[in-house]
Amino acid sequence: MSLFDLASLSPIIVIAAASVIVMIIIAFYRSHKLTVMLTMAGLVISFVMLLTEAPLLPRQVTPLIILDRYAFFFIGLILAASFFVTVLSYGYLKDRPGRHDEYYVLLLIATLGSAVLAASSHFASFFLGLELLSVSLYSLIAYQRSDERGNEAGLKYLVLAAASSSFLLFGMALVYTQMGTMQFALIAAGAAASASSLLLPAGLALIIVGIGFKLALVPFHMWTPDVYEGAPAPVSAFIATVSKGAVFALLLRYFARLSFHDFPAIFIVFTTIAIASMFIGNLLALGQNNVKRILAYSSIAHLGYVLIAFLAGGAMAVTAVSYYLAAYFVTIMGAFGIISVVSSSERDADALEEYRGMAWRRPWLAGMFTLVLFSLAGIPLTAGFSGKFFVITAGAGSKLWLLLAALAISSSIGIYYYLRIITVLYAPVPVGEGLPAAGPLLSLAGGVALAVLALFLIWLGVSPAQLLGLIKATAAYLVY
Repeated sequence: MSLFDLASLSPIIVIAAASVIVMIIIAFYRSHKLTVMLTMAGLVISFVMLLTEAPLLPRQVTPLIILDRYAFFFIGLILAASFFVTVLSYGYLKDRPGRHDEYYVLLLIATLGSAVLAASSHFASFFLGLELLSVSLYSLIAYQRSDERGNEAGLKYLVLAAASSSFLLFGMALVYTQMGTMQFALIAAGAAASASSLLLPAGLALIIVGIGFKLALVPFHMWTPDVYEGAPAPVSAFIATVSKGAVFALLLRYFARLSFHDFPAIFIVFTTIAIASMFIGNLLALGQNNVKRILAYSSIAHLGYVLIAFLAGGAMAVTAVSYYLAAYFVTIMGAFGIISVVSSSERDADALEEYRGMAWRRPWLAGMFTLVLFSLAGIPLTAGFSGKFFVITAGAGSKLWLLLAALAISSSIGIYYYLRIITVLYAPVPVGEGLPAAGPLLSLAGGVALAVLALFLIWLGVSPAQLLGLIKATAAYLVY
């Protein structure tokens, strides 16, 4: 490796170094504020390094890592989301019993694993990044050891993540047996010649199963509502955004060079998964009275929407997927941010009835939550509408009419439960009941974070051109 390689890797190296520094410092001196400040500093420095090292791109750093604008775009998205999770986590944890310093070490390691996933060009780095992410999430989900729901959620995620890793490893082994390489580019180059073999399609199918678990796509979605409900609200936000975004970034890189015309069975599998995710995610959300579970089922449907753009292929697919994920990051971070802000030190405010009458008690939060729900529903002038518009454009360009019809029908179903939450927000306040009060620092940290997210929600919906131009500049590295 040359000095230029190390310089290109500096954003990832900074995250790794930050996790080690935080771990060493808390061994000698424990301070929640200091730990949070160091974590935020590490994330900010890493983000700055992305900007300073951009002129060195693209760069293949060993066969394992490729650093291009596509990788840097998603790493930047991951760092920004992790920063917001850190801000929300401080207010969420500061009044809860126990020591919380190790939480931020795990958060940095999970961010490191996500960044490695976004830059992976080899099965080895793919699996390494995935395990860094998954092992950290086991502990983050069950971090509140006194919470039975959290312990149950952590155990469920542990078992199912281990099972999905087994599918991935077996699939990788079959692909390697057929192709003799683990590099994505070489696999794509020889895929057409090996399409008639049984090993390559079987290996790809097993890899899809493993990735389906990580993305919580139907029929691999059963862990999602329980884990979202049991995990601390900021951790649920991390899983819904950073974890899934990193895996989808890798999925897009891996399949961007493969032609679905050579593997019609794989195309049919993805189409079936997309339609099932859109309908089942939205239908199961209808009967929920827990806000976290509603968001969990909603996330299943939204990943189904993203699959439409993914199946469209070409430059527009990369643009639509990237924009939708950016909009989804901002939206879902805002939703779980509100849950974090209104939660008490005893439990998360995840019951739907706890939000009854919020508009009359906390109008700013109710307005923010309404904006988030409008974005999830795809209402115009929000980030969600712009993201869905680009997905539809990509699907129409590839004539995926069945998938677009499924999107239209399932989205209509989703509007019902989003409006149901809004109705509760503006319902009359029950006599004698109130929402849990937030402490002064929680109000400051959470308020600033939510205000920034609200601005991004509106900006991405009203003026998407700037982000769209940045994304189009990244797409060239994936379309060959």
